[in-house]
Amino acid sequence: MSTYQYFLQNYTRGFLGFSTLGVMVQSCVGGLAAMTILMNGNAPIQMVQLFIAVVLCVSYNGALLSQLSPKITFNLFWTSVIVNTFLFIINLI
Repeated sequence: MSTYQYFLQNYTRGFLGFSTLGVMVQSCVGGLAAMTILMNGNAPIQMVQLFIAVVLCVSYNGALLSQLSPKITFNLFWTSVIVNTFLFIINLI
């Protein structure tokens, strides 16, 4: 069993608890990314980065509210966290 399958199976089993934790984690990471993006100014490139960060956070929250399958929400969660972490690190440098 791959690591992805293991975590997806655990996420599916504890969907209600993990989705609550997921909202908190991805909102904090998205907020950090947005803060560092805006600290660098408001040029068009920063606005595009901010748009990406916000869209990813909202897409995960929307997937939970619309009760999409656990696999889709799991994938959206990790996409949001990874991309927002990348944006945070890039803008921190």
